[in-house]
Amino acid sequence: MYKHLLVPVDGSELSQHAVQAALALAKPLGAQVSGLVCESLPVLPAVGMHPSNYQLAADQHRAYTDAHAEKVLGEFEAAARAAGVAFKGLQLRSDDVDQAIVDAAREQGCDLIVMATHGRSRLGEWLFGSHTKAVLAKSRLPVLVIH
Repeated sequence: MYKHLLVPVDGSELSQHAVQAALALAKPLGAQVSGLVCESLPVLPAVGMHPSNYQLAADQHRAYTDAHAEKVLGEFEAAARAAGVAFKGLQLRSDDVDQAIVDAAREQGCDLIVMATHGRSRLGEWLFGSHTKAVLAKSRLPVLVIH
């Protein structure tokens, strides 16, 4: 069956549902879980922005995203430890989060991706997008969607 699950998380209440589902599935299977926080790259500087100001903003963005990933992955690791499930935390930065999730699953040797979805309407997806839907379209691995 499944031996290595990838679980993209962002620290939201919704992603906690994916964490709990993944751990509940991994435990009886004896599977390993890799938690992934994928942060977007900083936005390009505004026209006329001084390069030193952009560098300061980029450094602040990196510090914030590093702290966020450390917190989210630390909480995931604690939950995995409590459940008796092997855990590995990963942090990536990408301008294409959906593709980064698919690539991480392949590179880590995962055989299942577990993701949560908001279950937005078509309008909601158009306005906000859907990482889950995009991963479903791009991945050759099975994707377990938690709603």
